[in-house]
Amino acid sequence: MQNLLSDVVVVDLTRALAGPHAAMMLGDLGARVIKVETPDGGDDSRGWGPPFVEGESTYYLSANRNKESVTADLKSAAGKDFLTKLVRKADVLIENFRPGVLDRLGFSTERLHELNPGLVILSITGFGHDGPDGGRAGYDQIAQGEGGLMSITGAVEPTKVGAPIADLLAGMYGAYGALAALHERSITGKGRVVRTSLLASVVGVHAFHGTKWTVAHQLPERVGNHHAQIAPYGMYRTADTSIQVAVGSEGQWRTFAPIVGLDPADERFAVNSQRVAHRDALTAAIEQAFAAQPADVWLERLAEKGIPAGKVRDFQQVYEWDQTLSQGLLIDVDHPTLGTIQLPGPPLRFDDNPYAGARETNLPPPRLGEHDESVRAWLDEDA
Repeated sequence: MQNLLSDVVVVDLTRALAGPHAAMMLGDLGARVIKVETPDGGDDSRGWGPPFVEGESTYYLSANRNKESVTADLKSAAGKDFLTKLVRKADVLIENFRPGVLDRLGFSTERLHELNPGLVILSITGFGHDGPDGGRAGYDQIAQGEGGLMSITGAVEPTKVGAPIADLLAGMYGAYGALAALHERSITGKGRVVRTSLLASVVGVHAFHGTKWTVAHQLPERVGNHHAQIAPYGMYRTADTSIQVAVGSEGQWRTFAPIVGLDPADERFAVNSQRVAHRDALTAAIEQAFAAQPADVWLERLAEKGIPAGKVRDFQQVYEWDQTLSQGLLIDVDHPTLGTIQLPGPPLRFDDNPYAGARETNLPPPRLGEHDESVRAWLDEDA
């Protein structure tokens, strides 16, 4: 299989998570990603832990597969010269500095496009590139709070999403925008600047919670492990543990209700709007029925009737689950110091590749400066 982006060179000037995740997504699709790091420690996430395994941060390992690492001090003349050469041969440059930092280093967007008119520049910030808060530093949990996500997450107190969702979404939106700009360049020959932020990524996934406010002018509320606008749809206790059930249509409700001893025509529950209004009573009735049998019994009964339901798995259970393995969601890479390790893999599969992503061989997250010599030799080939 030919790597889908095998002709694309990406300069990754990012650190932490949002930017590295965007660059990794392009690397997963076959692009050559050259990660430029400071010589004195490199990407901040190399030091984020524990856990560390043989000195390697598992945090760093999560966001930097399919890349090469080179070191350069971009404040020095030698570092600026190196980046200038790299930009001239690149297709995409990704940066997540605070607004104005790249300009002060001498690489404004205007200068970058003077060096390479076809360059696609992806810039990711915390709160946007302009506006009254455009200069603020952005971290995931702060963006989750400022962007409203925490206000609808949890049962009593505002709660962050367990995964760094603002960072990951900003990376995903950024990669999505970069691919669109690359497509445009294939027509016009010109690159452009793509911008996103942690704030924009969080607001971008408000979905029906957002329109509840913008259209109906009602503030969304926290409903814990239940759906805000569909019932029954959430987590319910059984005799031994909790399971999740999603009854997403009136037809499913008419099938589900008798399973738990309820009359589907009960005026409190006959249609979804009534079930949402009487959610507490409905939940109590379902859990009273579920208390008679363990989770596996209920999951089997629900599956027989076509009612969507599932377990709440921990990470060990997820990564050992046959379904996870069947989808190629774990990849093996040969790390220069750790040996063969498994990493969570790309969430895409293509029809002529049995593995996740679009590469025949996945590269391990690089050690700091591992590719200093090979990348500089490549740059000097045309000199």
